[in-house]
Amino acid sequence: MAQVGTARVRRVAVPADLCDAAPDHGTVRLPLRLSWSGEAMMYDLSNRRHLRRVYEQVLREGTEADVRAYVRATTLLEVWDELWLPPAVRQAWEPWIAARRTTR
Repeated sequence: MAQVGTARVRRVAVPADLCDAAPDHGTVRLPLRLSWSGEAMMYDLSNRRHLRRVYEQVLREGTEADVRAYVRATTLLEVWDELWLPPAVRQAWEPWIAARRTTR
């Protein structure tokens, strides 16, 4: 974690080896460290809104292991333009996204 002024800036986890091992159907419950709103919500991955919410939370809050566990590479490419992400997270992921979009 880097420190900028008095604020701490979380390192954005962008694993180079992201593949399609993460679930793409069924339901998931994110651990509180990723979904810390206090609600233990189940997310139905067949619901596009739920899927986007899982991806947004994991990309913002997750470690590389979390990203590998919850985010599928092909699905991320499909929903990327629909995700609401902080600028620092989007900027950190843009090279990964751009590299995979040019090879498709």
